Amino acid sequence: MDNVHYISSEKLTFKTVFNILKEGYRLKLSEEAVQKIEKCRNYLDNKMETQETPVYGINTGFGSLCNVEISKAELATLQRNLVMSHACGFGDEVPQEIVKLMLLLKAQSLSYGHSGVQLLTVQRLIDLFNHDILPVVYEQGSLGASGDLSPLAHMSLPLLGLGEVNYKGRRMQAAEALAEAGLATVELQSKEGLALLNGTQFMSAYGVYCLMRTFRLSILSDIIAALSLDAFDGRIEPYHDTLHQIRHHKGQIRTADRIRNLLHDSELIHRPKLHVQDPYSFRCVPQVHGASKDSINYVAYVFSCEINAVTDNPTIFPDEDLIISGGNFHGQPLALALDNLAIAVAELGNISERRTYQLIGGKRDLPHFLVAKPGLNSGFMIPQYTAASIVSQNKQLCTPASVDSIESSQGQEDHVSMGANAATKALRVVNNLERILSIELFNAAQALEFRRPAKSSTYIEGFVSEFRKEVPFIENDVIMQPLMHKSAEFIRSVSIDLPDALMEGI
Repeated sequence: MDNVHYISSEKLTFKTVFNILKEGYRLKLSEEAVQKIEKCRNYLDNKMETQETPVYGINTGFGSLCNVEISKAELATLQRNLVMSHACGFGDEVPQEIVKLMLLLKAQSLSYGHSGVQLLTVQRLIDLFNHDILPVVYEQGSLGASGDLSPLAHMSLPLLGLGEVNYKGRRMQAAEALAEAGLATVELQSKEGLALLNGTQFMSAYGVYCLMRTFRLSILSDIIAALSLDAFDGRIEPYHDTLHQIRHHKGQIRTADRIRNLLHDSELIHRPKLHVQDPYSFRCVPQVHGASKDSINYVAYVFSCEINAVTDNPTIFPDEDLIISGGNFHGQPLALALDNLAIAVAELGNISERRTYQLIGGKRDLPHFLVAKPGLNSGFMIPQYTAASIVSQNKQLCTPASVDSIESSQGQEDHVSMGANAATKALRVVNNLERILSIELFNAAQALEFRRPAKSSTYIEGFVSEFRKEVPFIENDVIMQPLMHKSAEFIRSVSIDLPDALMEGI
Protein backbone atom coordinates (compact mmCIF):
# COMPACT_ATOMS: atom_id res chain seq x y z
CA MET A 1 0.00 0.00 0.00
CA ASP A 2 1.26 3.47 -0.90
CA ASN A 3 2.51 5.78 1.82
CA VAL A 4 0.04 8.62 2.29
CA HIS A 5 0.56 12.06 3.82
CA TYR A 6 -2.62 13.77 4.98
CA ILE A 7 -2.71 17.51 4.46
CA SER A 8 -4.08 19.03 7.65
CA SER A 9 -3.47 21.74 10.24
CA GLU A 10 -0.65 19.63 11.68
CA LYS A 11 2.65 21.45 11.25
CA LEU A 12 4.51 20.63 8.06
CA THR A 13 8.18 20.05 8.94
CA PHE A 14 11.31 19.78 6.84
CA LYS A 15 11.64 16.15 7.86
CA THR A 16 8.07 15.48 6.69
CA VAL A 17 8.69 17.21 3.37
CA PHE A 18 11.95 15.28 2.94
CA ASN A 19 10.19 11.97 3.57
CA ILE A 20 7.29 12.83 1.26
CA LEU A 21 9.70 13.44 -1.62
CA LYS A 22 12.22 10.70 -0.85
CA GLU A 23 9.71 7.94 -0.11
CA GLY A 24 7.25 8.90 -2.85
CA TYR A 25 4.32 9.65 -0.54
CA ARG A 26 0.93 10.39 -2.08
CA LEU A 27 -1.00 13.37 -0.77
CA LYS A 28 -4.55 13.29 0.53
CA LEU A 29 -6.72 15.94 2.17
CA SER A 30 -7.67 15.19 5.75
CA GLU A 31 -11.34 15.41 6.67
CA GLU A 32 -10.48 18.49 8.71
CA ALA A 33 -8.99 20.19 5.64
CA VAL A 34 -11.99 19.25 3.47
CA GLN A 35 -14.38 20.81 5.96
CA LYS A 36 -12.36 24.02 6.24
CA ILE A 37 -12.08 24.41 2.45
CA GLU A 38 -15.81 23.82 1.89
CA LYS A 39 -16.82 26.08 4.78
CA CYS A 40 -14.78 28.98 3.41
CA ARG A 41 -16.04 28.48 -0.15
CA ASN A 42 -19.68 28.34 0.97
CA TYR A 43 -19.17 31.49 3.03
CA LEU A 44 -17.68 33.32 0.05
CA ASP A 45 -20.47 32.27 -2.32
CA ASN A 46 -23.13 33.37 0.15
CA LYS A 47 -21.32 36.60 0.89
CA MET A 48 -21.04 37.59 -2.77
CA GLU A 49 -24.76 37.05 -3.31
CA THR A 50 -25.50 40.04 -1.09
CA GLN A 51 -22.25 42.02 -1.36
CA GLU A 52 -22.90 45.55 -2.59
CA THR A 53 -19.40 47.02 -2.35
CA PRO A 54 -16.31 45.94 -4.32
CA VAL A 55 -14.05 43.26 -2.82
CA TYR A 56 -10.54 43.28 -4.24
CA GLY A 57 -9.78 40.46 -6.63
CA ILE A 58 -13.20 38.87 -6.25
CA ASN A 59 -15.34 41.34 -8.16
CA THR A 60 -12.63 43.83 -9.15
CA GLY A 61 -9.61 43.90 -11.41
CA PHE A 62 -6.11 43.28 -10.12
CA GLY A 63 -3.17 45.44 -9.10
CA SER A 64 -3.68 49.02 -10.25
CA LEU A 65 -7.00 47.90 -11.81
CA CYS A 66 -8.41 47.27 -8.35
CA ASN A 67 -11.07 49.95 -8.79
CA VAL A 68 -12.55 48.37 -11.91
CA GLU A 69 -15.70 46.45 -10.92
CA ILE A 70 -16.51 43.13 -12.60
CA SER A 71 -20.05 41.83 -13.07
CA LYS A 72 -21.15 38.55 -11.48
CA ALA A 73 -21.52 36.98 -14.91
CA GLU A 74 -17.85 37.61 -15.64
CA LEU A 75 -16.25 36.47 -12.36
CA ALA A 76 -15.20 33.04 -13.67
CA THR A 77 -13.79 34.60 -16.86
CA LEU A 78 -11.89 37.12 -14.71
CA GLN A 79 -10.10 34.31 -12.86
CA ARG A 80 -9.28 32.32 -15.99
CA ASN A 81 -7.94 35.44 -17.69
CA LEU A 82 -5.81 36.16 -14.65
CA VAL A 83 -4.03 32.79 -14.83
CA MET A 84 -3.47 33.02 -18.57
CA SER A 85 -2.27 36.64 -18.62
CA HIS A 86 0.14 36.19 -15.74
CA ALA A 87 1.97 33.17 -17.22
CA CYS A 88 4.88 35.28 -18.46
CA GLY A 89 7.92 33.31 -17.35
CA PHE A 90 11.33 33.36 -18.99
CA GLY A 91 14.67 31.70 -18.45
CA ASP A 92 15.54 28.15 -17.47
CA GLU A 93 12.94 25.64 -16.33
CA VAL A 94 12.54 25.27 -12.60
CA PRO A 95 13.88 21.84 -11.50
CA GLN A 96 11.07 19.30 -11.31
CA GLU A 97 11.75 18.52 -7.63
CA ILE A 98 11.07 22.17 -6.85
CA VAL A 99 7.91 22.25 -8.99
CA LYS A 100 6.64 19.25 -7.04
CA LEU A 101 7.35 21.13 -3.82
CA MET A 102 5.40 24.11 -5.17
CA LEU A 103 2.34 21.89 -5.67
CA LEU A 104 2.63 20.49 -2.15
CA LEU A 105 3.08 23.89 -0.53
CA LYS A 106 0.26 25.52 -2.50
CA ALA A 107 -2.14 22.71 -1.56
CA GLN A 108 -1.05 23.06 2.08
CA SER A 109 -1.61 26.82 2.10
CA LEU A 110 -5.06 26.55 0.48
CA SER A 111 -6.15 23.84 2.92
CA TYR A 112 -6.45 26.14 5.95
CA GLY A 113 -9.84 27.49 4.88
CA HIS A 114 -8.93 31.16 4.41
CA SER A 115 -8.60 31.26 0.61
CA GLY A 116 -12.11 30.62 -0.68
CA VAL A 117 -11.17 28.02 -3.28
CA GLN A 118 -13.27 25.08 -4.43
CA LEU A 119 -12.43 21.70 -3.00
CA LEU A 120 -11.91 20.48 -6.56
CA THR A 121 -9.19 23.05 -7.17
CA VAL A 122 -7.11 21.85 -4.23
CA GLN A 123 -7.79 18.24 -5.13
CA ARG A 124 -6.55 18.79 -8.67
CA LEU A 125 -3.27 20.27 -7.38
CA ILE A 126 -2.91 17.12 -5.30
CA ASP A 127 -3.71 14.98 -8.36
CA LEU A 128 -0.91 16.66 -10.31
CA PHE A 129 1.45 15.89 -7.42
CA ASN A 130 0.31 12.28 -7.06
CA HIS A 131 0.47 11.54 -10.80
CA ASP A 132 3.82 13.33 -11.24
CA ILE A 133 2.25 15.66 -13.78
CA LEU A 134 4.66 18.51 -13.18
CA PRO A 135 3.92 21.90 -14.76
CA VAL A 136 6.66 23.59 -16.76
CA VAL A 137 7.60 26.64 -14.69
CA TYR A 138 10.31 29.19 -15.47
CA GLU A 139 12.89 30.75 -13.16
CA GLN A 140 12.38 34.36 -14.19
CA GLY A 141 9.27 36.48 -13.79
CA SER A 142 8.45 36.94 -10.10
CA LEU A 143 9.10 40.12 -8.13
CA GLY A 144 8.43 38.21 -4.91
CA ALA A 145 5.84 40.64 -3.64
CA SER A 146 2.31 40.22 -5.03
CA GLY A 147 2.99 36.59 -4.59
CA ASP A 148 5.08 34.66 -7.08
CA LEU A 149 2.61 35.62 -9.78
CA SER A 150 4.25 34.43 -12.97
CA PRO A 151 5.69 31.09 -11.78
CA LEU A 152 2.47 30.25 -9.91
CA ALA A 153 0.49 31.07 -13.05
CA HIS A 154 2.56 28.53 -14.99
CA MET A 155 2.03 26.05 -12.16
CA SER A 156 -1.75 26.65 -12.35
CA LEU A 157 -2.25 26.57 -16.13
CA PRO A 158 -2.58 22.75 -16.24
CA LEU A 159 -5.62 22.94 -13.96
CA LEU A 160 -7.31 24.65 -16.91
CA GLY A 161 -5.90 22.20 -19.44
CA LEU A 162 -3.40 24.83 -20.61
CA GLY A 163 0.36 25.13 -20.67
CA GLU A 164 2.96 22.38 -20.68
CA VAL A 165 3.93 19.67 -18.21
CA ASN A 166 6.59 17.04 -17.72
CA TYR A 167 4.92 13.65 -17.48
CA LYS A 168 6.30 10.13 -17.79
CA GLY A 169 9.66 11.42 -18.95
CA ARG A 170 8.20 13.62 -21.69
CA ARG A 171 7.33 17.28 -22.07
CA MET A 172 3.79 17.56 -23.41
CA GLN A 173 0.69 19.70 -23.47
CA ALA A 174 -1.14 19.70 -20.17
CA ALA A 175 -4.45 18.72 -21.79
CA GLU A 176 -2.83 15.56 -23.19
CA ALA A 177 -1.37 14.59 -19.81
CA LEU A 178 -4.65 15.20 -17.97
CA ALA A 179 -6.54 13.08 -20.50
CA GLU A 180 -4.00 10.27 -20.19
CA ALA A 181 -4.29 10.36 -16.39
CA GLY A 182 -8.11 10.54 -16.52
CA LEU A 183 -8.30 13.97 -14.88
CA ALA A 184 -10.84 16.63 -15.81
CA THR A 185 -9.97 20.33 -15.99
CA VAL A 186 -11.18 22.85 -13.40
CA GLU A 187 -13.55 25.75 -14.11
CA LEU A 188 -12.32 28.45 -11.78
CA GLN A 189 -14.85 30.32 -9.69
CA SER A 190 -14.62 33.76 -8.10
CA LYS A 191 -11.35 34.52 -6.30
CA GLU A 192 -9.71 31.21 -7.24
CA GLY A 193 -7.21 32.47 -9.80
CA LEU A 194 -6.02 35.03 -7.31
CA ALA A 195 -5.73 32.38 -4.57
CA LEU A 196 -3.58 30.27 -6.88
CA LEU A 197 -1.30 33.08 -8.05
CA ASN A 198 -0.98 35.09 -4.86
CA GLY A 199 1.34 33.33 -2.45
CA THR A 200 5.01 32.63 -1.86
CA GLN A 201 5.20 29.00 -2.96
CA PHE A 202 7.91 29.59 -5.61
CA MET A 203 10.23 31.26 -3.09
CA SER A 204 9.18 28.80 -0.39
CA ALA A 205 9.82 25.73 -2.53
CA TYR A 206 13.27 26.98 -3.47
CA GLY A 207 14.01 27.81 0.17
CA VAL A 208 12.90 24.41 1.47
CA TYR A 209 14.83 22.61 -1.27
CA CYS A 210 17.97 24.66 -0.56
CA LEU A 211 17.64 24.06 3.17
CA MET A 212 17.25 20.29 2.83
CA ARG A 213 20.40 20.26 0.70
CA THR A 214 22.19 22.64 3.06
CA PHE A 215 21.45 20.66 6.23
CA ARG A 216 23.32 17.74 4.67
CA LEU A 217 26.13 19.82 3.14
CA SER A 218 26.77 21.58 6.44
CA ILE A 219 27.28 18.25 8.18
CA LEU A 220 29.48 17.06 5.32
CA SER A 221 31.48 20.29 5.65
CA ASP A 222 32.33 19.27 9.22
CA ILE A 223 33.23 15.70 8.22
CA ILE A 224 35.46 16.82 5.36
CA ALA A 225 37.04 19.53 7.53
CA ALA A 226 37.88 16.87 10.13
CA LEU A 227 39.50 14.76 7.41
CA SER A 228 41.49 17.76 6.15
CA LEU A 229 42.56 18.67 9.68
CA ASP A 230 43.97 15.19 10.25
CA ALA A 231 45.58 15.01 6.81
CA PHE A 232 47.23 18.41 7.46
CA ASP A 233 48.55 17.15 10.80
CA GLY A 234 46.46 19.78 12.58
CA ARG A 235 45.91 20.36 16.27
CA ILE A 236 42.78 19.42 18.23
CA GLU A 237 43.23 22.00 21.04
CA PRO A 238 41.24 24.74 19.23
CA TYR A 239 38.22 22.40 19.43
CA HIS A 240 38.27 22.10 23.24
CA ASP A 241 34.76 22.56 24.61
CA THR A 242 35.62 25.07 27.33
CA LEU A 243 37.00 27.47 24.72
CA HIS A 244 33.67 27.57 22.90
CA GLN A 245 31.42 27.59 25.93
CA ILE A 246 32.75 31.00 26.98
CA ARG A 247 31.69 32.50 23.63
CA HIS A 248 28.19 30.98 23.84
CA HIS A 249 27.33 30.68 20.12
CA LYS A 250 25.36 27.47 19.61
CA GLY A 251 26.66 26.70 16.13
CA GLN A 252 30.26 27.16 17.22
CA ILE A 253 29.81 24.85 20.22
CA ARG A 254 28.02 22.28 18.05
CA THR A 255 30.73 22.33 15.38
CA ALA A 256 33.61 21.90 17.84
CA ASP A 257 31.77 19.06 19.52
CA ARG A 258 31.18 17.30 16.20
CA ILE A 259 34.82 17.62 15.09
CA ARG A 260 36.06 16.30 18.45
CA ASN A 261 33.74 13.32 18.21
CA LEU A 262 34.69 12.62 14.61
CA LEU A 263 38.39 12.49 15.54
CA HIS A 264 38.22 11.16 19.10
CA ASP A 265 40.13 7.93 18.35
CA SER A 266 42.44 9.28 15.64
CA GLU A 267 46.08 8.31 15.92
CA LEU A 268 47.07 11.31 13.80
CA ILE A 269 45.29 14.00 15.78
CA HIS A 270 46.75 12.87 19.12
CA ARG A 271 50.37 12.47 18.12
CA PRO A 272 52.89 15.18 19.14
CA LYS A 273 53.01 18.26 16.90
CA LEU A 274 56.03 20.29 15.85
CA HIS A 275 53.92 23.38 15.06
CA VAL A 276 52.24 25.58 17.67
CA GLN A 277 49.31 26.87 15.60
CA ASP A 278 47.30 26.01 12.51
CA PRO A 279 46.11 28.47 9.84
CA TYR A 280 42.64 29.94 10.43
CA SER A 281 40.99 27.65 7.88
CA PHE A 282 41.77 24.77 10.27
CA ARG A 283 41.90 26.54 13.64
CA CYS A 284 38.69 28.56 13.19
CA VAL A 285 36.40 25.89 11.73
CA PRO A 286 34.06 26.07 14.77
CA GLN A 287 33.77 29.84 14.48
CA VAL A 288 33.18 29.90 10.71
CA HIS A 289 31.11 26.74 10.25
CA GLY A 290 29.26 27.57 13.46
CA ALA A 291 28.28 31.05 12.31
CA SER A 292 26.90 29.55 9.11
CA LYS A 293 24.97 26.96 11.13
CA ASP A 294 23.36 29.67 13.24
CA SER A 295 22.34 31.59 10.11
CA ILE A 296 21.03 28.45 8.42
CA ASN A 297 18.94 27.59 11.46
CA TYR A 298 17.48 31.12 11.47
CA VAL A 299 16.56 30.68 7.80
CA ALA A 300 14.99 27.33 8.66
CA TYR A 301 12.84 29.08 11.29
CA VAL A 302 11.62 31.60 8.70
CA PHE A 303 10.70 28.93 6.18
CA SER A 304 9.10 26.74 8.83
CA CYS A 305 6.72 29.63 9.50
CA GLU A 306 6.11 30.25 5.81
CA ILE A 307 5.27 26.72 4.67
CA ASN A 308 2.59 26.56 7.36
CA ALA A 309 1.07 29.94 6.48
CA VAL A 310 -1.74 31.45 4.42
CA THR A 311 -0.09 33.80 1.93
CA ASP A 312 -2.72 34.59 -0.71
CA ASN A 313 -4.90 37.70 -0.83
CA PRO A 314 -7.56 38.72 0.03
CA THR A 315 -7.81 36.56 3.14
CA ILE A 316 -11.17 35.21 4.28
CA PHE A 317 -12.24 34.69 7.91
CA PRO A 318 -15.67 32.99 7.80
CA ASP A 319 -16.14 32.89 11.57
CA GLU A 320 -15.45 36.63 11.89
CA ASP A 321 -17.40 37.53 8.70
CA LEU A 322 -14.30 39.28 7.40
CA ILE A 323 -12.62 39.52 4.00
CA ILE A 324 -9.36 41.43 4.42
CA SER A 325 -7.18 42.68 1.60
CA GLY A 326 -3.67 42.67 3.03
CA GLY A 327 -0.12 41.78 2.11
CA ASN A 328 0.74 38.29 3.35
CA PHE A 329 2.03 37.51 -0.14
CA HIS A 330 4.94 39.95 0.27
CA GLY A 331 8.17 37.97 0.20
CA GLN A 332 10.38 40.24 2.31
CA PRO A 333 10.86 37.72 5.17
CA LEU A 334 11.93 35.12 2.62
CA ALA A 335 14.07 37.48 0.56
CA LEU A 336 16.14 38.50 3.57
CA ALA A 337 16.41 34.89 4.72
CA LEU A 338 17.43 33.61 1.28
CA ASP A 339 20.16 36.24 0.99
CA ASN A 340 21.32 35.22 4.47
CA LEU A 341 21.32 31.56 3.41
CA ALA A 342 23.39 32.26 0.31
CA ILE A 343 26.02 34.10 2.37
CA ALA A 344 26.14 31.38 5.05
CA VAL A 345 26.51 28.65 2.43
CA ALA A 346 29.11 30.62 0.47
CA GLU A 347 31.26 30.95 3.60
CA LEU A 348 31.28 27.17 4.06
CA GLY A 349 32.68 27.00 0.54
CA ASN A 350 35.09 29.88 1.09
CA ILE A 351 36.85 28.28 4.06
CA SER A 352 36.76 24.85 2.37
CA GLU A 353 38.75 26.18 -0.60
CA ARG A 354 41.30 27.69 1.82
CA ARG A 355 41.86 24.26 3.40
CA THR A 356 42.36 22.81 -0.08
CA TYR A 357 44.90 25.55 -0.79
CA GLN A 358 46.84 24.71 2.38
CA LEU A 359 46.86 20.97 1.64
CA ILE A 360 48.58 21.39 -1.74
CA GLY A 361 51.19 23.88 -0.48
CA GLY A 362 53.99 21.42 0.27
CA LYS A 363 53.74 21.99 4.03
CA ARG A 364 54.12 19.64 7.01
CA ASP A 365 55.77 16.84 5.04
CA LEU A 366 53.05 16.73 2.39
CA PRO A 367 54.43 16.82 -1.18
CA HIS A 368 53.78 19.85 -3.35
CA PHE A 369 50.40 19.45 -5.07
CA LEU A 370 49.94 16.07 -3.34
CA VAL A 371 51.88 13.93 -5.84
CA ALA A 372 55.09 12.01 -5.35
CA LYS A 373 56.88 13.61 -8.33
CA PRO A 374 55.77 17.27 -8.56
CA GLY A 375 57.16 18.98 -11.63
CA LEU A 376 56.78 15.96 -13.85
CA ASN A 377 53.24 15.83 -12.43
CA SER A 378 51.02 18.87 -11.76
CA GLY A 379 48.97 16.74 -9.43
CA PHE A 380 46.24 18.61 -7.55
CA MET A 381 47.31 22.08 -8.71
CA ILE A 382 44.31 22.82 -10.94
CA PRO A 383 41.42 21.40 -8.90
CA GLN A 384 42.26 24.17 -6.42
CA TYR A 385 42.01 26.70 -9.26
CA THR A 386 38.55 25.35 -10.03
CA ALA A 387 37.50 25.64 -6.40
CA ALA A 388 38.83 29.21 -6.27
CA SER A 389 36.85 30.08 -9.40
CA ILE A 390 33.64 28.69 -7.92
CA VAL A 391 34.24 30.49 -4.61
CA SER A 392 34.65 33.75 -6.51
CA GLN A 393 31.40 33.15 -8.39
CA ASN A 394 29.63 32.57 -5.08
CA LYS A 395 30.86 35.95 -3.84
CA GLN A 396 29.27 37.54 -6.90
CA LEU A 397 26.03 35.62 -6.37
CA CYS A 398 25.86 36.78 -2.75
CA THR A 399 25.11 40.38 -3.67
CA PRO A 400 21.75 40.68 -1.86
CA ALA A 401 18.57 40.75 -3.92
CA SER A 402 16.48 41.86 -0.96
CA VAL A 403 17.85 45.42 -0.97
CA ASP A 404 16.49 45.95 -4.47
CA SER A 405 12.99 47.05 -5.44
CA ILE A 406 11.34 48.16 -8.68
CA GLU A 407 7.97 49.89 -8.79
CA SER A 408 5.35 47.93 -10.74
CA SER A 409 1.63 47.87 -11.58
CA GLN A 410 1.47 51.64 -12.18
CA GLY A 411 2.68 52.36 -8.67
CA GLN A 412 0.23 50.14 -6.79
CA GLU A 413 3.04 47.70 -6.07
CA ASP A 414 5.69 50.25 -5.18
CA HIS A 415 7.93 48.05 -3.03
CA VAL A 416 8.79 44.49 -3.96
CA SER A 417 11.06 41.96 -2.26
CA MET A 418 12.93 40.43 -5.21
CA GLY A 419 12.82 37.24 -3.15
CA ALA A 420 12.42 35.09 -6.25
CA ASN A 421 15.79 36.25 -7.54
CA ALA A 422 17.24 35.64 -4.09
CA ALA A 423 15.80 32.11 -4.27
CA THR A 424 17.21 31.11 -7.65
CA LYS A 425 20.68 32.41 -6.91
CA ALA A 426 20.69 30.80 -3.46
CA LEU A 427 20.26 27.45 -5.19
CA ARG A 428 23.23 28.20 -7.42
CA VAL A 429 25.33 28.90 -4.32
CA VAL A 430 24.20 25.60 -2.76
CA ASN A 431 25.12 23.72 -5.95
CA ASN A 432 28.50 25.45 -5.92
CA LEU A 433 29.16 24.48 -2.30
CA GLU A 434 28.67 20.83 -3.21
CA ARG A 435 31.34 21.19 -5.91
CA ILE A 436 33.78 23.02 -3.65
CA LEU A 437 33.42 20.38 -0.93
CA SER A 438 33.93 17.61 -3.47
CA ILE A 439 37.26 19.17 -4.42
CA GLU A 440 38.34 19.46 -0.78
CA LEU A 441 37.41 15.82 -0.21
CA PHE A 442 39.34 14.80 -3.33
CA ASN A 443 42.44 16.61 -1.99
CA ALA A 444 42.08 15.60 1.67
CA ALA A 445 41.71 11.90 0.89
CA GLN A 446 44.83 12.12 -1.28
CA ALA A 447 46.76 13.91 1.47
CA LEU A 448 45.78 11.33 4.08
CA GLU A 449 47.57 8.60 2.12
CA PHE A 450 50.89 10.41 2.65
CA ARG A 451 50.45 9.98 6.42
CA ARG A 452 50.53 6.19 6.27
CA PRO A 453 50.92 3.98 8.15
CA ALA A 454 49.37 6.35 10.72
CA LYS A 455 45.57 6.27 10.85
CA SER A 456 42.82 8.78 11.31
CA SER A 457 39.72 7.97 13.38
CA THR A 458 37.49 4.96 12.86
CA TYR A 459 34.76 7.17 11.38
CA ILE A 460 37.06 9.10 9.04
CA GLU A 461 38.86 5.95 7.86
CA GLY A 462 35.50 4.36 7.09
CA PHE A 463 34.37 7.49 5.23
CA VAL A 464 37.56 7.55 3.15
CA SER A 465 37.29 3.82 2.51
CA GLU A 466 33.84 4.37 0.98
CA PHE A 467 35.23 7.27 -1.06
CA ARG A 468 38.04 5.07 -2.39
CA LYS A 469 35.46 2.73 -3.91
CA GLU A 470 34.64 5.58 -6.30
CA VAL A 471 37.82 7.68 -6.52
CA PRO A 472 41.33 6.17 -6.53
CA PHE A 473 44.59 7.51 -5.11
CA ILE A 474 46.46 9.48 -7.80
CA GLU A 475 49.99 8.19 -8.50
CA ASN A 476 50.64 10.16 -11.70
CA ASP A 477 48.75 12.79 -13.66
CA VAL A 478 45.40 11.72 -15.04
CA ILE A 479 42.37 13.58 -16.37
CA MET A 480 40.96 14.96 -13.13
CA GLN A 481 37.53 16.15 -14.24
CA PRO A 482 35.79 12.73 -14.23
CA LEU A 483 37.19 12.02 -10.75
CA MET A 484 36.00 15.41 -9.49
CA HIS A 485 32.52 14.57 -10.73
CA LYS A 486 32.69 11.19 -9.01
CA SER A 487 33.65 12.99 -5.82
CA ALA A 488 30.59 15.24 -6.18
CA GLU A 489 28.38 12.21 -6.80
CA PHE A 490 29.81 10.60 -3.68
CA ILE A 491 28.88 13.67 -1.62
CA ARG A 492 25.33 13.49 -2.97
CA SER A 493 24.87 9.81 -2.17
CA VAL A 494 27.06 8.86 0.82
CA SER A 495 25.33 7.88 4.03
CA ILE A 496 26.34 10.35 6.74
CA ASP A 497 25.35 8.03 9.59
CA LEU A 498 25.85 10.46 12.45
CA PRO A 499 23.48 10.37 15.44
CA ASP A 500 22.87 14.15 15.25
CA ALA A 501 22.39 14.30 11.47
CA LEU A 502 18.72 15.19 11.64
CA MET A 503 16.62 17.06 9.11
CA GLU A 504 15.30 19.62 11.60
CA GLY A 505 18.37 21.79 11.83
CA ILE A 506 22.10 21.44 12.18
